[in-house]
Amino acid sequence: MLGSFFDAEDATQEAMIRAWKGLDRFDERASLKNWLYRIATNVCLDEIHDKGRRARPMEEGSPFSGMPTLEDLGPRPASAWIEPISDARALPADADPAERAILKQSIRLAFVSALQKLAPKQRAALLLMDVLGFSATEAAETLETSVASVNSALQRARATLSDCKTAASGEMNASQREMVDRYVAAFEQYDVDALTALMRQDATVSMPPYSLWFQGHEPIRKWMLGMGCGCRGSRLVATAACGSPAFGQYRTNPEGGHKAWALIVLELSDDGIVAMNSFLDVERLFPRFNLPIIFPGDR
Repeated sequence: MLGSFFDAEDATQEAMIRAWKGLDRFDERASLKNWLYRIATNVCLDEIHDKGRRARPMEEGSPFSGMPTLEDLGPRPASAWIEPISDARALPADADPAERAILKQSIRLAFVSALQKLAPKQRAALLLMDVLGFSATEAAETLETSVASVNSALQRARATLSDCKTAASGEMNASQREMVDRYVAAFEQYDVDALTALMRQDATVSMPPYSLWFQGHEPIRKWMLGMGCGCRGSRLVATAACGSPAFGQYRTNPEGGHKAWALIVLELSDDGIVAMNSFLDVERLFPRFNLPIIFPGDR
């Protein structure tokens, strides 16, 4: 609901505090799960009211097509952007394949971005019913509204999301795994021709917290061979984020070795890489992914 792992952590703590303080008012005839979800949902609704929605750079302006300068980067506060979450923290280890597929889809960047466009209660209704499997009656109790109201919210949310184009869902197939392997080899060799050949013609590159983003082979090439050439010589460490293949990127450190630079999350389709999202807030993100700040191969 919040589009941020860090906000979600804070919301979870706040929900548990509220539950502890209100434990004497819990009606044991009700479901403890639903009671806790009601508290957590209200915490999230309060948070959305206070902070508003998060976005991706691609939603905040047109792609950059020229040769950028430092002035064009335009960093914005971390609170403006959707943030990645580790699969290990979001997907229960004991989930069955069907549940895991639904949960993976619910944390994909494109899906979370689409959710942010929904009215808060539509967002909650969709997640409660389509992701968590609540009945209309349970969702209505959680949102403290009527069954008719929650069904209406769900219908409007589904209609809005029906126009959302997301990357491929489910587990990677053999072709996509090969694509990712080729991506790693091309990135570490800094073979820009090979990299762009793996991308769809409409692929995007973004780098939160910067608002600057690129779309298409030629603008991406210009960036990577121009201001982005500092990534030459990088090393990648595989992880998983937002239900997608991801990598800790370590750039060459002037003081020797390699140092954390970005968490890269790839979005894939069957015909190529849809997006390369480089999240640069490594001091906060890498510990959540159990990634060291110094490249392990340099130790």
